[in-house]
Amino acid sequence: MKLYYSPGACSLSPHIALREAGLAFEPVLASTKTHKLADGSDYYEVNPLGYVPMLELDDGTRLREGPAIVQYIADQVPTKNLAPANGTLPRYRLQEWLTFIGTEIHKTFSPLFNANMPEDGKKISRERLASRFAWLNGELAGKQYLMGDSFSVADGYLFTVTNWAKPMAIDLTPYPNLLAYRERIAARPAVQEAMKTEGLLK
Repeated sequence: MKLYYSPGACSLSPHIALREAGLAFEPVLASTKTHKLADGSDYYEVNPLGYVPMLELDDGTRLREGPAIVQYIADQVPTKNLAPANGTLPRYRLQEWLTFIGTEIHKTFSPLFNANMPEDGKKISRERLASRFAWLNGELAGKQYLMGDSFSVADGYLFTVTNWAKPMAIDLTPYPNLLAYRERIAARPAVQEAMKTEGLLK
């Protein structure tokens, strides 16, 4: 398998999932700025949408969209318990979390990365993020992970997008449960391995 990624982007989520799963894969750097691969070829030829992540299977099949990719990865190694079994209520809870993270956190960060976004628009995004972080802080009270005591692919996704708080000058100290949760995720060997590979940790 190949994972097309850009350092620190949302592709860190499936990168973490692959390391947690222990699956063999090749990380392929795909710059989200130049849209070029290391060999100079055009990434748009791999993904016409131009963004990461993209998971290419051994038979050449390609999967886009992080939440779909991480569920695929989890289902390859069911004994790792990265996702509950298909058809069970806990699996729908996982999908609920992945959808929430994608629509309410990930996409709310997007305007903050847009240099053309007026400051008033960015202010609205920051306020929305603050309300979502406050809710998350309550949800994490007394829990190790989003799904309870077991790490799931949703945790890798939430960790990835909340990493963007620091470069966007968003203070997470009002949310102690979220901060403690992030420390737990950051300490996981698979997470550290993924971040080192992407040059995010020395």
